[in-house]
Amino acid sequence: MKKFTYLLLSVAMMTSCSESFVIQGTSSVTRLDGSKLYLKIIKDKELADLDSCEVVHGKFHFSGALDTVQMASLFMGAQSLMPLVVEKGDISVTIDNGKQKVGGSPLNDLLYSFLDKHTQLQNQMEELDHRYSQMLLDGIGEDEIDKVLSAEAAVIAQKEDSLVSDFVERNFGNLLAPFVFVNMASSIPQVEHIMSKAPDTFKNNPLVADFYKSVTESETMEKPVLQEPAQSSEIDDATIQDILNGNENAN
Repeated sequence: MKKFTYLLLSVAMMTSCSESFVIQGTSSVTRLDGSKLYLKIIKDKELADLDSCEVVHGKFHFSGALDTVQMASLFMGAQSLMPLVVEKGDISVTIDNGKQKVGGSPLNDLLYSFLDKHTQLQNQMEELDHRYSQMLLDGIGEDEIDKVLSAEAAVIAQKEDSLVSDFVERNFGNLLAPFVFVNMASSIPQVEHIMSKAPDTFKNNPLVADFYKSVTESETMEKPVLQEPAQSSEIDDATIQDILNGNENAN
């Protein structure tokens, strides 16, 4: 009987450990010290707190029960800082000047590998503005500049479209596909293309269904936005954004 009781206790402890999550975070942004961070999930189409903690000497920590793998966002007050997946694994969050990253678990590694590639394409698009100014200084006519840069912008936009579409299609079987689809699909043709290939499990996802309905009814790319209840914060949203952009001396 004692052995049986010990076995039950051992199984209970193993089950408890397997149904929990731990997220360790570090930040080199000194002005985040003393600030409270919130780990939020979508519950009944509203944002709800999963856990909260304070940044102390550049470190923070989240933990709790893991009922199911789910998308979450890291918030400071009402400001969303970055997305992440709450799942098993040694999840690490890094917040540096101008860059945020999550790793240490399969879906988070997959998500941030994709986001890095997406950011590279966005940077290439932004670089076209600098090239426009430089070409003007070089004495190139505006018509020629528009012709050259428009062609390059179209190529970058096509790469971004393919990156998003391919990622969503490859991940129809997990929660990354709905997240990327709702947040990064950029045109109605792209939305229709993805939906034409999607399985019913993806189409019936509540976020996907609501997003697709709003797109098809309005014929615009207005994404549904969940309103976050206002919360007090020692650092206002403008300062937070300055911090994340690397402007630590912002007032």
